[in-house]
Amino acid sequence: METTIIVIVCVLLLLLLAIKKRAEWLMNIIMRGILGALAIYFINGGFATMGITTGVGLNEVTVLTSAILGIPGLVVLYGLGFFRTL
Repeated sequence: METTIIVIVCVLLLLLLAIKKRAEWLMNIIMRGILGALAIYFINGGFATMGITTGVGLNEVTVLTSAILGIPGLVVLYGLGFFRTL
């Protein structure tokens, strides 16, 4: 619960700063988040058809990670997911 509150506050602060600075930056973050969520969904589906469970869920923390870090963030999420299964 506390983690969710902290994440929400951080996202709100980022949004406020983004609105003050540039609307383009905000749209970039939103699009990265949407594309990251889609990537997580389809990668998890692909792994599920192969019988591999990764442990990377689709939630606000993983979407925020992929929105801020992009593809390297997705790689880190799946690396941590595979590390947990070992």
